Amino acid sequence: MEKRVLIVHFSQSGQLHDVVRSVAAALEASDAIEVTHELLRPQSDYPFPWPFFRFFDTFPETVHADPEPILPLSDACRARYDLVILAYQVWFLSPAQPITAFLDSPEAPGLLRDTPVITLIACRNMWLMAQETMKQRLEALGARLIDNIVLTDPALSGLTFFSTPMWVLTGNKGPWLGGLIPEAGVTPTDIARASRFGDAIARQLPHREAGDSGPMLAGLGAVTVNEKLIASERIAIRSFRIWGSLLRLLGKPGSPLRRLVLVVYILFLVTMILTVVPVTALLKALFKPLLRERIAAQRRYYSAPSGEDFSLAAAAK
Repeated sequence: MEKRVLIVHFSQSGQLHDVVRSVAAALEASDAIEVTHELLRPQSDYPFPWPFFRFFDTFPETVHADPEPILPLSDACRARYDLVILAYQVWFLSPAQPITAFLDSPEAPGLLRDTPVITLIACRNMWLMAQETMKQRLEALGARLIDNIVLTDPALSGLTFFSTPMWVLTGNKGPWLGGLIPEAGVTPTDIARASRFGDAIARQLPHREAGDSGPMLAGLGAVTVNEKLIASERIAIRSFRIWGSLLRLLGKPGSPLRRLVLVVYILFLVTMILTVVPVTALLKALFKPLLRERIAAQRRYYSAPSGEDFSLAAAAK
């Protein structure tokens, strides 16, 4: 009997769709697996590139999980599957609004309850808090998270602080300054290498027992936790939620008073990124010898369920 896989995804720039295609290729080539794609469709399209204020005005509802609605899901989401892959973007350290709207849909509880789920993320470099939110949502829906795949921009964080906003706001990926600042986004090489995850799933899924909740991607370098960003993400998500609550009190997206205060928030955000992020990273580096066990525990926690494996991840490259 064929195993049935549903892949749920949404992408503005097309990068996440490329990642999905890479992962899905081996599944679609398998005679033992039937693959169905569910492409999420917002009722009002999110523009790409983003207009400046529209981009930032999206963050209050994003971090407070109050998404814009999506169009009705297809009948495929009323069926049962042996595996569901949820591919999502990270917006403001939170799952993007379309995937949140999917989790809020009437179909999600029946679709995901007691179903193995693999999350698939393509983002700049900060994804830990978004995945924590996703874990909580999946647990509330009764899903069984068995793996997590994360592809990130490999450039230095300080460089992606420039390149990613430029890509998002102008549509130009770069490179800039004669190549000093590299092209934004996940590299084509890393996207191609993501096919190894599909290969592993295609080999194992046809033989897995229905109740098996063990990972299929252990040892493949499915995630790499940047320990320098853990504290920064925790601080930033608290800030997003506080400012998000304030902005939501001032009116709906686009309202004049909210937009005025949004300018103050943007200045605050840039200041925080330029100060808090490097300071916390420096402190983490200075105290690393004293915090070795704690950092190791954090890495194990955030890399679960697939886990990190540096030797095999490096070999795969």
